[in-house]
Amino acid sequence: MGRKVLFITTDQQRFDALGCNGGKIAKTPVIDGVAAKGINYQRAHNQNVVCMPARSTMLTGQHVRSHGVITNGIPLPEDGPDVARRLREEGGYRTALIGKAHFEPSSAPGGPYYENYAAGKGLYGPHRGFDYMELCAHTGRAGRSLYHYPRWLQEHHPEEVDCFQEYVTPEKQVSGLGGGDTGAPQVWHNHIKREHYHTDWTADRAIDWLSGLDEDEDWFVWLSFPDPHHPWEPPSSEQHRVNWRDLDLPAAYPGSVDETIKVLEQKPRHWLEWFLGKKRYNYETPPSFVPAEMTEDNIREVNAMCHISNELIDEAIGRVLGYIDGRGWGEDTDILYTTDHGEFQGDYGLLFKGPYHVDSLMRVPMIWRPAPSAGVTPAKVEQPVGHVDLARTICHIAGVEADDRMQGAVLPTSEDGSRERVLTEWDGTYNDAEIRQRTIYRDGYVCTVCEKTNVHDGTEGELYVLADDPRQFVNRWNDPALASLKSDLIADLYDNLPEAREPLEQVAFV
Repeated sequence: MGRKVLFITTDQQRFDALGCNGGKIAKTPVIDGVAAKGINYQRAHNQNVVCMPARSTMLTGQHVRSHGVITNGIPLPEDGPDVARRLREEGGYRTALIGKAHFEPSSAPGGPYYENYAAGKGLYGPHRGFDYMELCAHTGRAGRSLYHYPRWLQEHHPEEVDCFQEYVTPEKQVSGLGGGDTGAPQVWHNHIKREHYHTDWTADRAIDWLSGLDEDEDWFVWLSFPDPHHPWEPPSSEQHRVNWRDLDLPAAYPGSVDETIKVLEQKPRHWLEWFLGKKRYNYETPPSFVPAEMTEDNIREVNAMCHISNELIDEAIGRVLGYIDGRGWGEDTDILYTTDHGEFQGDYGLLFKGPYHVDSLMRVPMIWRPAPSAGVTPAKVEQPVGHVDLARTICHIAGVEADDRMQGAVLPTSEDGSRERVLTEWDGTYNDAEIRQRTIYRDGYVCTVCEKTNVHDGTEGELYVLADDPRQFVNRWNDPALASLKSDLIADLYDNLPEAREPLEQVAFV
């Protein structure tokens, strides 16, 4: 009998959402306790700042350019490495994914990909190395994808389906339209019972699947919560937890439209153009949302909803961990925790995410609590790591040889100096506007190259000195005093990029 693996992910959660990472609002004692007993990575970065590329990197252990899912809307090829399949076929593990998968595009119910039609056909796997899949996303409505959760809600609690906002319908994507107190975009008062909301449902379904296993079976469970991703609509019964009126504005909120413009004018032009509503550069924002029109109270209310969602996730994790301990598995279970990407939550006067490589979106929580039986000393690790390291780490835990095509390395368990850099990329075209960005974090610097496209001329970029400028307000790209450093970082970046998969597909479905 080997070590079991509980891999927990959230969606669109900031590094500082957790108490163990400096969060001051949401109470997250469960995951804080996991971090205190394990390894808390202080400089973990995703390899792409939106859902599908990031999740594909977690599953494959490959950089985005290698697995080919360079943006949302491209299905992950099934011929690549797959950590779940590796554990299942080489290690005899039972494998399950409960919650949000998103390795395939969301489209119409009954669409061309397994994630689109599985629930409608009563299928629960196997798929992509998982014996069992039970899926949900960000809503209880069928919408464009009939996952298992909307189907369950319709069958068992049909009166609560309309409690959700359907965030993909055009009439709900107009800037300012929402059911909250302030009219914040994508905020909604959701009167569903807490126990029927998808956070608790995800935990319930994971416990149910685990309950069917024998005591001596090895298992790998990907427990994947859809929150705190928009639409921001946690159960209304939980709004007492955080009153938006009591919240301060984020430290990286410049303070007014004029002050925001001063900050964004220093960055490549796609920042300011999006803020002012002149251009939209990615699928992942509501079409009519103009950040410059957002009020300070809008920002406060969005943040309150995120904090509430984070507390509910933490409590749901606690229930799953309680079940695992009750089965006598706790001593032999490794826990890995991360998210796919962050969320602006008012930083730079913005919401959502896109081609913007700053800590708000790129720096993610990452925690590994090795099984207590492994005897690893708890630590905080400052050296850079990434999602690309997760697959090899999970294989290591399971005692299974990693697929040779997996990149990255086993996560360090101490500050051993084994890591120098972590890379993040963006390749996206939206409304004929193309952005290609390559970013390196090394030695406390964030350096982003904007490659030549029809948006950038190939001379633009960003360079931040985090020790002096943790908010990344002051772009030092054109600072003569840092010219040599910039040149070194750029050379290091391109020296460490793997070969790109050819051809790279374009978006099939959103």
